[in-house]
Amino acid sequence: MAALELDLFLCRTDNFGVLVHDPESGATASIDAPEEQPILDVLERRGWRLTHILTTHHHGDHVAANVSLKERFGVTIIGPTREASKIPGIDRTVGHGDRFDFAGHPVDVIETPGHTAGHICFHFPDDKLLFAADTLFALGCGRLFEGTADAMWQSLSRLMALPDDTAVYFGHEYTLSNAHFAVTIDPENTALKARAAEVEETRSDGGFTAPTTIGLEKRTNPFLRAADPKIRAHLGMDKATDAAVFAEIRKRKDNF
Repeated sequence: MAALELDLFLCRTDNFGVLVHDPESGATASIDAPEEQPILDVLERRGWRLTHILTTHHHGDHVAANVSLKERFGVTIIGPTREASKIPGIDRTVGHGDRFDFAGHPVDVIETPGHTAGHICFHFPDDKLLFAADTLFALGCGRLFEGTADAMWQSLSRLMALPDDTAVYFGHEYTLSNAHFAVTIDPENTALKARAAEVEETRSDGGFTAPTTIGLEKRTNPFLRAADPKIRAHLGMDKATDAAVFAEIRKRKDNF
């Protein structure tokens, strides 16, 4: 089986668009649909035809182009069961533990409530790919608009259980601001300091910080490091639960 081809690009102001293309079948999926024109531009440049939209959650900056792209290409839209009524043009609903096939590539659905109540991530296990949208960012995580800190911690724990070499594509280019915050939570982490410097250089050159990996996030992302003794000591939360430490980090980020 041929390797999937990916194209990463910006939509709107800071949304990432991602197209996933199977060269053997010609199938092409858009991970969410933030904006029509950038997606059309990439399809034209690559000579691909859109066949699917894999929707992670209902927020407008992730579903804005669903209907227009469906009208243009007749795509199949797959999205979360728990948000089906809010996903424009949805054809098929999926929930936690479901597996479906994309051009011969298995796709596992991981439910990750927190940012929204029914947010899902798409994991391509054979291809070592995770599309995390607004659950997990490079050096960050999504705001808790519809879920609790406990729920989000459980969601992130599900993602942390994936293999360390899993490539993670996320929904927004927030990494520079996330890095500035992360060093205030984990100031003794030398790997984080080195990564923050790399992020500064990458962004100053106009480069993207996606994808990341599960392993890199576990080493440097404070939102995944609630169990770390140094972070707990820094926050004065040595005796707290991991979920409580996570909640404090998320609260501090909200006010950063």
